[in-house]
Amino acid sequence: MPQEHADLSVVADPPRPGARSSADGRGGSRLGGLLTREPGIIAAGAPVLAEALAQQAVPVRTVDWRPPAPGAAEPLATVLGHPGHAAADATAVKRMLTARPHLVDVRPAHEALGLTAGTFFHAGPPVTWERASGPMRGALIGAMLAEGLADDAEAAERMLARGDAGPVTLDSCHHHRTVGPMAGVVGPSMWMFVVEDAEHGGTAFCSLNEGLGKVLRYGAYGPEVVDRLHWMSAVLGPALRTAVHRHGPVDLKAIMAQALQMGDELHNRNRAATSLFVRELAADLADVEGGADVLRFVGGNDHFFLNLAMAAGKAAADAARDVPGSSLVVAMARNGTDFGIQLSGTGDRWFIGPAGVPDGLYLGSYGPGDANPDIGDSTITETTGLGGFAMAAAPAIVRFIGGEVPDALAATQRMYEITLAENPVFQVPILSFRGTPTGIDAALVARTGILPVVNTGIAGRVAGTGQVGAGLVSPPAKIFTDAVTALAGTLRPPA
Repeated sequence: MPQEHADLSVVADPPRPGARSSADGRGGSRLGGLLTREPGIIAAGAPVLAEALAQQAVPVRTVDWRPPAPGAAEPLATVLGHPGHAAADATAVKRMLTARPHLVDVRPAHEALGLTAGTFFHAGPPVTWERASGPMRGALIGAMLAEGLADDAEAAERMLARGDAGPVTLDSCHHHRTVGPMAGVVGPSMWMFVVEDAEHGGTAFCSLNEGLGKVLRYGAYGPEVVDRLHWMSAVLGPALRTAVHRHGPVDLKAIMAQALQMGDELHNRNRAATSLFVRELAADLADVEGGADVLRFVGGNDHFFLNLAMAAGKAAADAARDVPGSSLVVAMARNGTDFGIQLSGTGDRWFIGPAGVPDGLYLGSYGPGDANPDIGDSTITETTGLGGFAMAAAPAIVRFIGGEVPDALAATQRMYEITLAENPVFQVPILSFRGTPTGIDAALVARTGILPVVNTGIAGRVAGTGQVGAGLVSPPAKIFTDAVTALAGTLRPPA
């Protein structure tokens, strides 16, 4: 984790043997020759001092220093000063880095997750129907229609409005080792990727990717959305299951590492990873019933691998959970209303603030007024060193989310300041194959004020709209201070 530290030894020479101190009144000086050589000048904080010195041709070294976030100083001192904190972080991030996610199966959610009729999982921290955003409501309505629980959108909305006391139950995907893109809604009949961590033994799940445009995950629920979901349950899921069983476990980490070197960042750009995945399974799909249709569907959906990358990220992040004293972030997720994080050292507790509206590019005639606040579990990619943290590997991403190529490079380089490690497998060619910044440290975020960068799709705020654009967003700063404060409360003072 590269950080710039000022070398204060240049300010003064050590005392010479036999030199007298000014304190003894005999003419020596404790300054040790400070006034006999050019002083070294370090400027921290506001740049005006450094600029004034530079205009006078005075050499000056600048240090990018910022005060801790408001209210963070005391809990930061407790956490960073605790003797077990550094070792806890090292343990947690090592688990994240050494995870080996493999696709081992594709199964319907009622088998894989034990989902029963009327129960739905969703992206982000827990949310009720009353607080749910437009795209979340739209996705839930669509899921109700796809499951045959309602005859039309109005009936579905009435049933959902009854709340947990009625026939519908909602819960967070993250509470069930699951992640879902955008609204992230999972119903019993939807098929799930089953990803196992061959190193630590955990299992993670994610739904299958529908493609772009008017799709359930963006809150659309028209007939074309429901028909596609039915086809995915009847053809896509079973065909993929047969192919995976024939092939054997698929090493997702190897595909992701290669895709990074081919221009993907595994969140909003998955073209190379999808192509590599198709090549891996093509022979096993070729003579499966419906295999040709599946190959056409996956081959025409550049984002198909995103859901596999998410399940792989969830497996890696879950491996790093429950290390007492660690401030490593193991979940970052949004439900369209709230943006939440979880830390390794604070269990399943969510630290929540308002989700922001992404800043980016819009499709067609859509604009910022059409955008919903950020939504989805796909920030598991950033949590594990991909997505916005790997944009330097995918400079073409700026054509989708906005900005310029130097912005993509700068985003990745800035993330090294708030992460605990560099991933030795996920390497960035343009940075001389440096590993992606991996393992967000909530303490470093609170200490530096540098927020994680997320690249994301933008859902329309009105239920049923679908995708309206893509861009960049950051979490609210306060949730990191809250998380560090809570972690400090779990630490016993050193004996």
